[in-house]
Amino acid sequence: MNVTEAVLSRRSIRRFKDTPVPLETIRRVLDHARWAPSGCNYQPWEAVVLTGEPLRALQEVMVVAQPDDPLEYRYDRPAVSEKHQARLFELGAVMYGSQGIARADKAARDEFSRQNLLSFGAPVLLLCHFPKFMGEPQWSDVGMWLQTIMLLLKDEGLDSCPQEWFGIYGRTIKAHLGMGEDTLLFAGLSIGEADTSAPINGFQRPRVALDDHVTFLGF
Repeated sequence: MNVTEAVLSRRSIRRFKDTPVPLETIRRVLDHARWAPSGCNYQPWEAVVLTGEPLRALQEVMVVAQPDDPLEYRYDRPAVSEKHQARLFELGAVMYGSQGIARADKAARDEFSRQNLLSFGAPVLLLCHFPKFMGEPQWSDVGMWLQTIMLLLKDEGLDSCPQEWFGIYGRTIKAHLGMGEDTLLFAGLSIGEADTSAPINGFQRPRVALDDHVTFLGF
């Protein structure tokens, strides 16, 4: 698989098979991902990777926990922009539509949201965190590191789902794993083999046209 194929085939998987992922595969991917871009070579990213009983134990805690109040960070600030909020609504329509879940079906939507806490059945969960003193440039570095991991996983025949949802439960996760308050729990990355028979993994993903967000000058 070349880089273009990895980029175009990568998508957020929301139903996984329970096929185990070998530790050596995860270590190889993360070892290669160390070479992701990093401003000033700070390499701010840190992670805990769980599978098996440790993952189940965390999930048991999370499914009965309440979201942080207040949240340690907001992932939904673009909601103040009609243009960006419309993109969210467009995704929601096709995503829930692929499962036959109506907009008014609150119970079904809540259950789908709950599946975030179970990593959509993925056998491996990477929890990404970093020191709270890191600034916006380092957050960008962490995003590039996660993207690098996701593309390397494709090269290994694996799929993933990046989930800022875990940041909503940051304090619960940190307490369970023994992390201090000086740490920010940023996101989870569910890892495994996609269930390609699940409609939730096959809907057409909406994307903005290139010329709607890029301006070319001097060509």
